Amino acid sequence: MPEINYISNNKKIAKNTLFLYFRMLLTMAVSIYTVRIVLNTLGVVDFGVFNVVGGIVTFFSFLSGSMASASQRFFSFEIGRNNLENLKKTFTVNWFVYGLIALSVFILLETVGLWFVKNQMNVPVARYNAAQWLYQLSILSFMISIVTTPFMSMIIAHEDLHIYAYVSIVEVMLKLGIVFLLVFLPFDKLISYGILLCFTTLINSSIYIYICKSKYVECQFNKFYWDKNIFREVFSFTGWTLFGQFTTVTRKQAVIILINQMFNPVVVSAMAISTQVTNFIRVFSNNFNIGVYPPIIKNYASGQKDQMLTLMFNGSKISFFLMWVFAVPLLLGMDDILVLWLKTPPLHSSLFSRLALIEVLINATSYPLMTMARAAGKMKLYELTLGSIQLSIFFISWVFLSLGAPVYSVLLIAIIINCIMFIIRIIIVKHLINYSIRQYFIKVIFPVLAVTFFSVVLSGLVFYLLPKGFGYFNISVILSITISSLCMYFIGLEHIERVKIKTFVENKIYNILRLT
Repeated sequence: MPEINYISNNKKIAKNTLFLYFRMLLTMAVSIYTVRIVLNTLGVVDFGVFNVVGGIVTFFSFLSGSMASASQRFFSFEIGRNNLENLKKTFTVNWFVYGLIALSVFILLETVGLWFVKNQMNVPVARYNAAQWLYQLSILSFMISIVTTPFMSMIIAHEDLHIYAYVSIVEVMLKLGIVFLLVFLPFDKLISYGILLCFTTLINSSIYIYICKSKYVECQFNKFYWDKNIFREVFSFTGWTLFGQFTTVTRKQAVIILINQMFNPVVVSAMAISTQVTNFIRVFSNNFNIGVYPPIIKNYASGQKDQMLTLMFNGSKISFFLMWVFAVPLLLGMDDILVLWLKTPPLHSSLFSRLALIEVLINATSYPLMTMARAAGKMKLYELTLGSIQLSIFFISWVFLSLGAPVYSVLLIAIIINCIMFIIRIIIVKHLINYSIRQYFIKVIFPVLAVTFFSVVLSGLVFYLLPKGFGYFNISVILSITISSLCMYFIGLEHIERVKIKTFVENKIYNILRLT
């Protein structure tokens, strides 16, 4: 039975990952196009204002992210124990906690946040009114997204990721329509963009709520369920998760604000471009981790530790590989890619993007480890330790920039600190859930390092030896992806994993030929 469950889990993860990848490819294609059009339509200055002012509200987006992570953990845990009554109570309690936190954040945004925007932000005088409108619209969009989060978490906990993928596709198509509309609107472009994005968020949220209330009995609110013990557990878990996400977002947004105050909007735009690049590449790994998160929690809840550890080892390695295969051509050909994408990218965009990409790659292997920590539910040690180290990135960056260090030093500091955090994360998770660190290095770290070395060397030779030009650049990208894929298959995977992949491909080819 455990073997059957394990195979079933793998098939479901693969199926969900395919749904998410279809969503991702469409989302990425639209995002690449929309960022270019929005940058050209708003202009470099307004694009920088949009990212900085919107970033004040984004600063609090760690709330929805961390609460979603906490909700998924508790929902998946009760689904893994097959306890519908507790699942109903857990949903109600989570909803109540969301309401408390959302109200608190709204008050903060309209007091401290509003004061900061009015008195501390480096916004051109001519764009001050537009920045105020954008700020209020961003708050409204954020509050709508908070209301939606528990419903989205329930869909993911049930592993109905095809629903999540379809709704996300609707959202991205609406955003594509906004870009086309923005070009022709005669009104202030920055304010119009904020209104249209808010409207898109409202439509997206309505769809999620309607689906959950129709599909899941625990989301129907036909009775108010309450359990103070569940509330205490959820509040403690969510509180520490919020602290961890707060430190991450604080570091990122505080550094952006720091750069905004010390440098001009063009530098902020370059940093925003680097964030877009890392977001594009991060989704390759995130989609897989969304699919692997619920089964890890469910295996822990049902006491199937061996399956959980297998998912964690394989998930850590695959999480990196899915990101790495596309990161290599980006790292090696960033200058040409940014010119093709943006025509005239802001100064420093290429350097910032490369360094930001390295930081994201370091974290890619950590995602299943983070899930393991959440499965145990004991978040205080994990979040307090790593969160405190995360905050040090901002303070060290502030010191270095104050002493006259170049702006890219903040990214170098982040890379170094994240390497330290990765080692500490491995040790803490060992303490929370007993597993072999030696096995982790053998099954994850060594294959990842080997694939990284050989694919960089061989792909680097391709980019270096082939002549310059658009056609040769495309050939270099294709060869780089091919080289990385082959390195992953022959070096990164174990023999039994290669056999499974080979058998799967052969069966698919056989079925296709039989149908034809």
